[in-house]
Amino acid sequence: MRRADRIAGAVLLVSGVAFSAGALRHYSYWGPDGPGSAFLPFWLGVIMALLAGALLVGALRSRDPGAAWLPRGEGLRRIAVVVGVSVAFVALLKIVGMILGTALFLIVLMRALDRSPWPLTLAVAAATAGLNYLIFTYWLRVPFPVSVLGI
Repeated sequence: MRRADRIAGAVLLVSGVAFSAGALRHYSYWGPDGPGSAFLPFWLGVIMALLAGALLVGALRSRDPGAAWLPRGEGLRRIAVVVGVSVAFVALLKIVGMILGTALFLIVLMRALDRSPWPLTLAVAAATAGLNYLIFTYWLRVPFPVSVLGI
């Protein structure tokens, strides 16, 4: 586990620094009316780098090898299901659309991972898809990919 923590800490540290530097390079930090468009991304990158640095230092100082970083058996199956469903969701997004895709994504995950009852699964999937539509499409006017069915 410590090896994975070292690798993750180093990658996230570099990513955080690059994120902050990119924000400052491409956007203004401060404008005439106050914080500019780089203000929030810069500080998010700094916080990310600090947390990654803490993870990296903790992993380097620890002599305990820790548990294996990749689960086995049921845990590995659950990870594979989440990754597989997520890849399918992204790959099929332009065909099934965001709203229907969100519902299908949740239905598959809830049934495959937790064996949730159908009424609960359908209610959560419909509520989440509906909330996505209301917030992003209706209220914020963010264009979502639409399915071939027009949904």
